[in-house]
Amino acid sequence: MTNVLEAIYNIVHQNNFDLRSLYSGRNRANAMGNALEDYIKDAFAGTFGMQEEERMKKFNNEFSWLGSQNNPPDIMIKGGDAIEVKKTQSANSTIALNSSYPKTDLRSSSPMITQDCRECETWTCKDLVYCIGHTTDNSLKSLWIVYGSAYAANHETYQRIKNTISEGVKTIPNVVFSETKELGRVNNVDPLGITNLRVRGMWQIENPRRVFNYLHSQTNKDFELVCIIPKDKYDSFPVESRLKIEAIKKNGFSLENKLIKDPNNPANLISCKLIKSII
Repeated sequence: MTNVLEAIYNIVHQNNFDLRSLYSGRNRANAMGNALEDYIKDAFAGTFGMQEEERMKKFNNEFSWLGSQNNPPDIMIKGGDAIEVKKTQSANSTIALNSSYPKTDLRSSSPMITQDCRECETWTCKDLVYCIGHTTDNSLKSLWIVYGSAYAANHETYQRIKNTISEGVKTIPNVVFSETKELGRVNNVDPLGITNLRVRGMWQIENPRRVFNYLHSQTNKDFELVCIIPKDKYDSFPVESRLKIEAIKKNGFSLENKLIKDPNNPANLISCKLIKSII
């Protein structure tokens, strides 16, 4: 089973960050967002440079879910983590999450996921990994890989806001409401009954480059990989994966023990592993 450490190992050793050259020859959409998602899949599956048929087989072995356009997550590892891929066109851009608030983990009970995702394997809760890539001129300039538990507060923090707004909408008198996964939906607003109102959430979160600016400052190098993994999560990975990462001796690669602010209480500090590859 693959994991974040295997993905980092594969990225460090493949050294090609020109997404256009990597993916323009394949029979898939060539938009940079899709190319970044393909890159992340190849990193986790270890399929850089593979022929398409072998690549598909490896995906089948490693992943239980490869996403739908409008529902999280983008990728699920069989028996492992869930992955959300986000693309930015500037190094410090705020990350648009749209209707999904930031999450520490992904739960099968979430109304935001599809039934097919819920049933793709036997699972209840998966740790969530955010892979945030900055692309420019067809190239991947930086990739931040951050666990949701290091980045986002507990579900209740966001759910309280969402529920309060939804309940507030329902207090409007003399309107017809309908069930929705959004914040609210009001039907038949006007006397003719021809106008509906959808109330949608548009969540955003600060770029991890800003959130963790005390751990890393932007460089002028061609590519930056920065990964933040809570120490207890790092210690849970197979010994073989940890040894592979800890044995890397390439210039610009580093593995350090760091402390980060607890997203639920910044007065507390969380032990983590900071992995960087600056090329």
